[in-house]
Amino acid sequence: MMGAQDPTSQSNYYQISTKHFSLNWSIDFHEKLIKGSITHELSVHESDVKQVIFDTWDVVIKRVHVEGESGDAQYSLGEKHEVMGSGLYIPLPAGLQVGSSVKVTIEYNTTEPGCKALQWLDKAQTHGKTHPFLFSQCQPIYARSLLPCQDTPSVKVTYEAKITSVLPALMSAIRVSPPAEGPVHDGKIVGQDEVTYVYNQPVPIPSYLIAIASGNVCYRPFEKLEGKDWTSGVWAEPDVINDAWWEFKEDTTRFLAAEEELVGMPYHFGVYDLLVLPPSFPYGGMVPLLTGDRTLVDVVVHEITHSYFGNGITHADASHFWLNEGWTTYIERLLQQILHSPAHRGFSFLIGSKLLYDDLQFYEERNKKYQKLQIDFETGENPDDAYSGIPYEKGGNFLLHIERTLGGVDVFLPYVKDYVKTFMGKSITTDIWKEHLFGYYTQFGGDDELEALKSIDWDAWLFGTGVTLPVPMEYDMTLAQQSYKLAERWSKAKEPFEFDAADIDGMDANQIVVFLERLQSFDPLPVVHIDHLGVLYGLVNTPNAEIRLRFYQVALLDPKSAKAEQYATEALGWVVGDEDGMVKGRMKFCRPIFRAVFAVDKAMAQDTYQEHKSSFHPIARDLIEQVRDT
Repeated sequence: MMGAQDPTSQSNYYQISTKHFSLNWSIDFHEKLIKGSITHELSVHESDVKQVIFDTWDVVIKRVHVEGESGDAQYSLGEKHEVMGSGLYIPLPAGLQVGSSVKVTIEYNTTEPGCKALQWLDKAQTHGKTHPFLFSQCQPIYARSLLPCQDTPSVKVTYEAKITSVLPALMSAIRVSPPAEGPVHDGKIVGQDEVTYVYNQPVPIPSYLIAIASGNVCYRPFEKLEGKDWTSGVWAEPDVINDAWWEFKEDTTRFLAAEEELVGMPYHFGVYDLLVLPPSFPYGGMVPLLTGDRTLVDVVVHEITHSYFGNGITHADASHFWLNEGWTTYIERLLQQILHSPAHRGFSFLIGSKLLYDDLQFYEERNKKYQKLQIDFETGENPDDAYSGIPYEKGGNFLLHIERTLGGVDVFLPYVKDYVKTFMGKSITTDIWKEHLFGYYTQFGGDDELEALKSIDWDAWLFGTGVTLPVPMEYDMTLAQQSYKLAERWSKAKEPFEFDAADIDGMDANQIVVFLERLQSFDPLPVVHIDHLGVLYGLVNTPNAEIRLRFYQVALLDPKSAKAEQYATEALGWVVGDEDGMVKGRMKFCRPIFRAVFAVDKAMAQDTYQEHKSSFHPIARDLIEQVRDT
C-alpha cells in the first residue's frame, strides 16, 4: 500500500522494514530513563540492501549487534535534524535477498529531558501523591525518542516486551504476566521491589501506538459480555479506581459491541482496557471524564472507534492524517445516532463546528496550508505544527457530505463495512481510499451513485483553504434549541438577575457546552452578567472540564473588560492545577486558555507557563509555545 516516502522519517523502510521487535527494558525513576535493548526482526524488500536506517531522537546508543556477525556493528548517527532527529545507520551483511530476514539488536537508553515521548511526574503531581508516574505519547513522530525504530505509520509491527520496574507497568499490548487480575505488583511492595512485566502485541500496529505507563495503578475488570472473545476493564490509581470503574462499567463494553455491529468486524486486539492517566496527558486523558454522573462517558466512543480507524486502518504518513481522525469522527457520530438518536448525531456535529471554525480562523492568520484536509508536508516539516480540530471536523463533515450525496446512511454504510474489510491492518493514502470508494460503487452501485460521487468537489474538500466548509452543512438542531434560546436571552438581557438556576434543568453537559459556545457568537456579556452567570449555574467551580473551559472562553471574550485580568488569573489557575493540584495538560483545554489569556495579559500568560512548564507533556509544551511565540 506504500505511496511516496514518509516526509517525517529518515528510515529506509521501503528497502527493509521491521516486522517484529522485542523489548527488554528497565525503568529508572531516579534518573528518569528507560534502559535496555530492542531487537528488530527485519524483512528485506530490496535485494543487496547495504544498511538499515532507524529514526532516533536523543537516545544514547551503547552497542549494536547484527545477526550473523561475530562482533559489534560499526553503526553511525547522522547529523541531528531539528524535527526528524538523527538517522541511525547500521551496515548489513552482503547478499541479502528480497524476502529474507535479519535481526538487529540495539542496546541503548533514553535521555532526560531529550525524550519527547515520555513525561515523568513527581509523586506530588499524581492523585495518590505517594509514588511517581511515567507515561508516553508517541504520536505523531516521537516513538523515535523512546526506541530506535522506523517511525512511520507506513510500517506496522508486532512486538513483545519485558519491562522491569518498581511500579506496575502497562503497555499497548496483551499482558502475559503477572496477571492483571492477580495481586497488585505481583504481590511485591509497590515502589520498592522490582517486578518484570511481560507483554505481547500480536496485531501489527504503527510506531505511534507503542505506549508505556508505570505508576501506582491497579485494575478492575468490567463484566464480560456473553459471546465476546475480548475482555475490558480499567486501570487507575487506588484512590480513583472505584470512581473510574463506576464511570465506565455500564457503557464501555456496550459501546464496543455496538462498534463491532456497525462496521461488521469483530474487535481484534483481544483486550480493551482503559487507563486513567494523570490530567497532564496531552491528547485526552480519562481524568476529565470522571464527573461522577457519566455525562462525558460518550467520549470513550471516539477512542473505541480508533480501534478500527487509525489503529486498524492507518494513514500512510502525516499528509493523510485526516483518514484517521475524519473517519473516526464520522463513525463516532454515527454511533451516537445508533446508541441514542439522530438528534444526538446532529448535536455532536454542531458541538464540533465551534472547534472547526475556531481552528480554520486560527490558521487563516498563520498558515492557510494547514486548513487543508490533505496537507502536502515538505520533508522534515513538523506535523505537530498542523495539529488542530480540522482533520477531525472537516474530515468528519466531508464523509457526512459523501453519505448525503450518495443518498444516506443506508447507501453509504455497506461501503463503510467493505472499507474496513479491505484495509484493516494496512496503511493507506487518500488516493488509495478514493480509488477504492469509486471502485466499490462501480461494482456494487449504479449510475446514480457514480454520478453523485463525480458531482463532489474533491479538490475543494481535500485541498481547499478558507474559514468555511466547501458546502454549507445543516444538522439536526433539536437538542440545541434550549441552549440557543437561553443564550439569546442572556445576550439581550439588560439585567442578569432575571435568570434562575432552573434555566438549565433538564440540560445535559453537552447542551450546557453548546449554550456557552453560542454565547460566544454574540457580543461579549457585561461583567456583571458574567459574574452572575458563573455563580448561578455553578460554572465557576464545576468539575466538568468541558463546561469550565467554555465558561472561561465566555468570560475572556473581551480581553479589555474590567474583570478580564481576574478571570484570566482564575483560568490559568485552573489549567495549572492551583485549584485541585491537577494540571489540565490536555491540549483541548490548555491551548485555548493560554491563547485567551495571552490576549489579556501576555506577561501573565508567559510567567505562569514558565513557572509550570515542567508539569506539561513535552508535546503540549511545544504547542503552547507556538501560541506564546505568535
